Amino acid sequence: MTTRRAFARALAFAPMIGPAFAQERDYPGRTVQLVVGFPAGQASDIGARLLARAMADDLGQAVYVDNKPGATGIIAHQFVKNAAADGYTVLFGSTATLAINSSLFRKLPYDPLKDFAPVSLLWVSPMFLVAAPGLPFGSFAEAVAYVKANPGKTTYGSGGSGSTQHIAMELLKKELGLDMMHVPYKGTPGMLNDLIAGRVDFAFESASAIVPYIQAGSVKALATSVAARLPIMPDLPTIAEQGLPGFEAMTWAALVAPAGTPAPVVARLNESAGKALASREMTDNFARTYAQPRPGTPADLAAFLRTENAKWAKAVAASGAQVD
Repeated sequence: MTTRRAFARALAFAPMIGPAFAQERDYPGRTVQLVVGFPAGQASDIGARLLARAMADDLGQAVYVDNKPGATGIIAHQFVKNAAADGYTVLFGSTATLAINSSLFRKLPYDPLKDFAPVSLLWVSPMFLVAAPGLPFGSFAEAVAYVKANPGKTTYGSGGSGSTQHIAMELLKKELGLDMMHVPYKGTPGMLNDLIAGRVDFAFESASAIVPYIQAGSVKALATSVAARLPIMPDLPTIAEQGLPGFEAMTWAALVAPAGTPAPVVARLNESAGKALASREMTDNFARTYAQPRPGTPADLAAFLRTENAKWAKAVAASGAQVD
């Protein structure tokens, strides 16, 4: 009787699991929504749209970008957290939204490590430590000595409190024991104008925003914040080379889905993202923005997110920055 009962239960359960397995096997069978927590036209949005087009070519279904900006990415991340875990709603996340926000906000309504299924790291973008052109030094070591000789008197700018650039400088300050004053701006353009004019002394800034100014001689480049020197400026040392082994602070983009998304669907999205990153459109965009493709497995991204959350938590704590 026990065997018959178990067999009957299995037969009853089969119709329920059959469609689910079929959906996973046939994925994707309709349009995929890529949610982006940035306004249309920003650099991140442009990258996401190029990714969506390339993935659509591979998946054989449209991938449309749905911009849900606001609240430092929280609106977009809440939306995807609450979406069906079927692979038809995915999220374009970033350093700020998937690594910094968890320490910056006291009551963040999503957990970047628990509420999303990692799909793939997409790319990383180097940052540059730069200084105003009129300051009396020309190297990273000389700049550090200058700041230490003038405790509390030097300033650094950022595009806003809690931005990746702000927290990256706080990480550097913590590692070197520097005393500098933060000057937050409402966006990067205003900060760069004041840096060039010498109204603020230092900044960390992304390659796409700052490289033209470095090449024009409008600011001094002191170091890059990634692990290896960059082909665009092979003579510029990294911070890691100059007394801080292992130091790395960069912006990045990642693709995630709602937690519970079936593994075969995640695997298909991962495969498609990897192919998209090698497409001509994406390669050309990397050349323009100095970003570096960094595809990998979902497990790779999961480990990366754990490391990044721990690293940025220390920097946020050092900065004293807090929202709400």
